Amino acid sequence: MTFIAIIVCEVAFWIAILGGLTARYVLRLPRAGACLLAAAPLVDLVLLALVAVDLLGGGTASWHHGLAAIYIGVSVTYGHRMIAWADVRFTHRFAGGAAPERLSGRRYTARCWGDVARTGLAVLIAGGILGALIALVADPERTAELQGTFALLGLVFAIEVLWAISYTLWPRKPAPPRAGPAEPAARP
Repeated sequence: MTFIAIIVCEVAFWIAILGGLTARYVLRLPRAGACLLAAAPLVDLVLLALVAVDLLGGGTASWHHGLAAIYIGVSVTYGHRMIAWADVRFTHRFAGGAAPERLSGRRYTARCWGDVARTGLAVLIAGGILGALIALVADPERTAELQGTFALLGLVFAIEVLWAISYTLWPRKPAPPRAGPAEPAARP
């Protein structure tokens, strides 16, 4: 049940985001768009409640419960950025906004280190949720599966740090300029 809830919540999250952006830019309904975008964080609360009810109701923790904690941590820390990413693309496509910028060099490296901080926060949130669930259930046999999720969180954070280090040592190069429309060959 938890795995299905995660999938449903992920779909609901993107429906809220894409629906909000569509309402804002395509249908020209900014208030409706704002309401739909505001619904995205509520999806996390619903998932957290479902996981807690499942475990407090006698369920045994599985990797799905750990995945739910990770999903919530990532959604809380990266959700705003995902919405901003989609917003720039919708603005460009439907409202005449500027094309999305591809960062390179020091700016991209700084963003990578910002992601280290964001991922660290996501790890802390997910770890806090896991710790709270383990404490609430208070049955080590039923929550034993969640212990492995802590190691996974450490691995994810370590990969994020290595990613940032790699772009510190070897900065991302600027994208080659885009070719404009082909000009007709000059006639002699």
